[in-house]
Amino acid sequence: MDWSRPMSRGERLMMNGGRTIVSIAAAAALALALAPPVRAQAPPGPARGCDPDAQLARMTDAEKVGQMVMAVTEDGPDGMPAEHTRTAIQDLKIGSVITSEPRTPGLAARYANRIQDWARGTRLGLPLLVSGDFEFGTTHNVREGTTPLPNAMGLGAARDPGLAREAAVITAAEARAMGFHWNYAPVSDVNTNPANPIIGVRSFGERTDLVAGLAEAQVRAYRAAGMIATPKHFPGHGDTEFDSHLELPAVTYDRATLESVHLPPFARGIAAGADAIMTAHVIVKAIDPDLPATLSPKVLTGLLREQMGFRGLIVTDAMDMDAIDKHWGTRQATVMAVEAGADVIMSTGDYTAHVEAVGALADALRDGSLSRARVDESVRRVLALKCKYRVAEHRYADPRLAEKVSGNAAFQRRALKMGLAATTLVKNESRGKTEGRGEEEGRVLPFDPDDAERTLVAGVVQTPVFADEIAKVARGPVEGWQAATTDPTDAEIAEAVRRAGAADRVVVATYSSGKLPAGQARLVEALRATGKPVAAVAIGLPYDIASYPDVPAYIATYGTTARTQRIDLTMHKAAARVLFGEQPGGRLPVTIKGLYPYGHGLRY
Repeated sequence: MDWSRPMSRGERLMMNGGRTIVSIAAAAALALALAPPVRAQAPPGPARGCDPDAQLARMTDAEKVGQMVMAVTEDGPDGMPAEHTRTAIQDLKIGSVITSEPRTPGLAARYANRIQDWARGTRLGLPLLVSGDFEFGTTHNVREGTTPLPNAMGLGAARDPGLAREAAVITAAEARAMGFHWNYAPVSDVNTNPANPIIGVRSFGERTDLVAGLAEAQVRAYRAAGMIATPKHFPGHGDTEFDSHLELPAVTYDRATLESVHLPPFARGIAAGADAIMTAHVIVKAIDPDLPATLSPKVLTGLLREQMGFRGLIVTDAMDMDAIDKHWGTRQATVMAVEAGADVIMSTGDYTAHVEAVGALADALRDGSLSRARVDESVRRVLALKCKYRVAEHRYADPRLAEKVSGNAAFQRRALKMGLAATTLVKNESRGKTEGRGEEEGRVLPFDPDDAERTLVAGVVQTPVFADEIAKVARGPVEGWQAATTDPTDAEIAEAVRRAGAADRVVVATYSSGKLPAGQARLVEALRATGKPVAAVAIGLPYDIASYPDVPAYIATYGTTARTQRIDLTMHKAAARVLFGEQPGGRLPVTIKGLYPYGHGLRY
């Protein structure tokens, strides 16, 4: 399909008093749903008559600095944007937003239309760039009615650039139908440190070639689908041991390691046409031992602009993260980031933070701390991006179309295909000796979906949803049990063991985003000691088995978070099917030190 062709009459939907809404991307989404496979197309070109220089010449200083600030929206009690968001758009004149988390596609579309109406009411009427953090599909932000996709590490386990492209196109189709233009993906960090508490499964894996290839594939797919891609977190957040939301991490590797391991995914993204890159709140000592990349001219201008030749837009990571806010504060950090080379400041605090960010830039421009040429350079990039992606033409979304496109049956089928390709059977040993005989029984997995055996599903997060998915493929009864926290107590472990006594087999789901809590390892060992067939499923990082290496069967699913059950729904579906006989497709995209090498993966 030609992604930039004119819309047919049937696609040219009308709403809100006859306004013609977007729908190159939405029409493409419908075509994608009805006519697989996905094919990459040329990215959109600039809209006729959209002239960044002419727009820039008309702007006041206040309008210019507003374009350089991206504000997180605030919600009212009805789930729609609150008054502070209107004030940020109309009084502070911000040029882009990152939304909070509307629950449905229709609400997301109405939400986007409301804020675009407010922007249209400003003096110049410039449209907003509406952005989202859709690393693994729009479900990351829009919890209901969308298509949950595997995380990046799951796509790394699948080892298929075609699936990575497909994930990006599905994400873009749903996001564009809801009124989003800009996605903060792909994560291009090479996760070389298993103890990394913040990147982990958000990365495609530990090998540069794997990460670079899949990141490049997704950049091309996002551009083809008319969505701004943003490789992040430059120049790499994969070797940190601290969460930059809470602390200021530093990496100590040498320049050669930076250039051979961590920069190639960004270089490939740039070569593929990435129009934006997000910075890392990380000190890279080989480049600048004093300042995090977000605030470092040596990193943003010297390395990214001059050495790597990036000409697109540089956006900071969230500036309310403690790595920045605790050390420099909003006003100082905002000006330092722009001086370093950033074009857009991501203001993710409250309304006061937006006021401070805009005010800091206005004051710096007024007193000469920031030159007019430097400000104009960044504003021109923002305006050029809006022209390139025809944001003024695609200002409005249709809530009905958003509901129809998002989470459609074709997308769900493709997501499950990705999930099965990602699910990795890491270990599958025999059940042990048959009682009264010396014979070895068969391997623990797969379970027989046609028997009537009772299955206990024990876990620490998301267990009810996972148990429901297992119940859909198992003929026998399924019971779910979940500990109160991610670190089960001895009493809780005893209760799980008691319940296992009434079961014929046990699935135990563990979860970690860093080091596995000791209680989970004790839970697995206690269930294994019952003598029942036990299969462990890691629904977060794949390294959990290092804490319970004697478990006879182990599956990795590379899930994302303990907070929200729906985010990992596709991987729960895939894991349930693999437990009961569907073929696992994944291979480890990381090394489980001392146990399993990169690339390991079993089949039935």
